[in-house]
Amino acid sequence: MKTIKKLFIGIAALSTSAIASAQAENAPLQYVDAQELRIINKGWDNTLRKYTRIPAYLEDSVRSTLWERAQCSAGIAVRFATDSRRVGVKYKLLWNTHMLHMADTGLKGTDLYILEGDSVWRHVNTNRPNADKETKMCEKIYVENLDPGMKEYMIYMPLYDGVEDLWVAIDSGSTITPGNKDIIRHDKKIVAYGTSILQGGCASRSGMAATNIISRELNCEVVNIGISGEGKMDFCMARAMAQISDADLFLIDPIPNCTEMMCDTLTYDFINILRTARPDVPIVMVEGPIYPYARYDAKMRDYLPRKNAAFRRNYEKLMIENPNNLYYVDCVNLDGVEDDGTVDGIHLTDLGFKYYAQKLVPVLRPLIK
Repeated sequence: MKTIKKLFIGIAALSTSAIASAQAENAPLQYVDAQELRIINKGWDNTLRKYTRIPAYLEDSVRSTLWERAQCSAGIAVRFATDSRRVGVKYKLLWNTHMLHMADTGLKGTDLYILEGDSVWRHVNTNRPNADKETKMCEKIYVENLDPGMKEYMIYMPLYDGVEDLWVAIDSGSTITPGNKDIIRHDKKIVAYGTSILQGGCASRSGMAATNIISRELNCEVVNIGISGEGKMDFCMARAMAQISDADLFLIDPIPNCTEMMCDTLTYDFINILRTARPDVPIVMVEGPIYPYARYDAKMRDYLPRKNAAFRRNYEKLMIENPNNLYYVDCVNLDGVEDDGTVDGIHLTDLGFKYYAQKLVPVLRPLIK
């Protein structure tokens, strides 16, 4: 009889727990506009949309392809702290696009990260962006049944699609704030300019773009101005970058989108625009990778090093004129040591982005302190 009674009590406890869990899952959510929290990794406020990456005034000055691709939200994230037991997201995509060589989770998905301890960011979950075809809306509860207490979070926005609006989903009645401003420091900012690789092609999820890895490693904001196919050292882009008043470092990585002639004729003036306008801000110039297939493609085996050589000649010329605050990173192991860091021979996997970040972080760390 005692055994039956204990079993009954156990079943009752389980039922009560299940009911409580079900009630929690079905409890009301509140949706907080990300604009009420802290938006990080954005270079300019005067953009056409909330989460696009170059100033609105450039629309008439740049190629239509550059303008369109700069509407992607790559690198932009929202920082917040909450005591909610559930954390989720709802957002409206700009295009709801798709590419053959990149996972939708990276292209138009969002990542939730949580801070463990004082400085370690951990990936919590990623949404599978099955957007409604009419509204282009995506929605996801990343995690439920969190332990009580305030915790610091970050949601990374899509890499190769744009975001019209984004809301953080939390339990109704819970507390949410913009978070500690010294976590992803508000007073340190790297401005990174480059190509589709820098933009995040082809990370499996948004938090694995190199600029986002570097941001977590260095605890600072990193503005992503990687623009697919359009990192061609347009002088108007250099002038606009120079206007980012709180930039503490410029990272320049354009070679994959440039011809040898462009590397030879544009590099000096592009870098000099930044140096003249912001002489106290360090500039790090990054060589282009030697793609794995170039080992076997005789034409590319010769051509890619020539582009890097033209880029380096301009660096050396600039150094002769003024050696202050100019640094150079070569291409050795930039995308990995075993030729396994790319999706398609050019664009990086998550592993490739970790290699890239591991190459750059030791150079950037002493410059951003």
